[in-house]
Amino acid sequence: MYSCHVQTSGGQHTTKVILKVEAPIRGLFLEQSRLSGYEEIKCSVSDVFPAPRVTWATEPPTFEDLRPVTRKHAKDSGLFSVDSRLLKLKGRPDLIYICKMTTSYSRSTWTASLRETEISGTEGRDLTIRCMAPTYLKNPSLYWTFSRGDNSALILSYDSQSDQKVSAPSWDGHLELDVYKAKFGDGSLRLMDPRHQEHSGSYACEFSEKFSRHVERSQVSIADPGDPSGQRSVVEKPSYWWILGVVAAGLVLVLAGLLAFLKLRGRDKKPRGHSDEETELNRVKNGDASQ
Repeated sequence: MYSCHVQTSGGQHTTKVILKVEAPIRGLFLEQSRLSGYEEIKCSVSDVFPAPRVTWATEPPTFEDLRPVTRKHAKDSGLFSVDSRLLKLKGRPDLIYICKMTTSYSRSTWTASLRETEISGTEGRDLTIRCMAPTYLKNPSLYWTFSRGDNSALILSYDSQSDQKVSAPSWDGHLELDVYKAKFGDGSLRLMDPRHQEHSGSYACEFSEKFSRHVERSQVSIADPGDPSGQRSVVEKPSYWWILGVVAAGLVLVLAGLLAFLKLRGRDKKPRGHSDEETELNRVKNGDASQ
């Protein structure tokens, strides 16, 4: 607080001014990690003041309790580092996890969201890598990057303002983006004639605008058709038809045993019935003869 004192012939006047200096958020860092067998989403920011308020959401919305754990650490300089972690919900791989941080000074809200998937394809067959912008993004720009190992490169970009699309020359003939759909938040990328060695890796789709950023990472595996083991790993899935076969065979055996039992029982009864009929017939014949 600054105080300004002015003395005049009319008296003394004092004015107080409260100055707030903000270290603003310049971007949120969002990543997925695995800890002790559990998958979690981490949202963090550093060197900010004051410490922001953190909230989480999903898209589509879920009624389950998210229960994030948020830690705020003050450095010697007075700036804050904020770390918020959230366990992924089981059985919901389609969810987008959204982290929001709001500062009390400027009232601006930064938003970051993430979804991660795994996709398998076969060499030479076109493959679509899906990427959809969340509803909170209105007119974002789009960037596609490809990573393998420590190397990462921008392979395609689309500016929603200028309606311009630019792709890396080395990827010509392998990438296709529907610009019309991209205007409405569908940034799905078609990978044409993919190669096992060249195109297997991590693809990241990023929608961004001021104060907001959404990333979808897809781990893409392109199988070599000449490798039978790799082909089986892509095509084959666990089969449970053998269980139904065992149950059906068991039912057939039970029915067969029941029919055999009934048949034998019928045979045992039939001779006895036939003998009684013959005895009665003989009595009638003998009676007629005596008369």
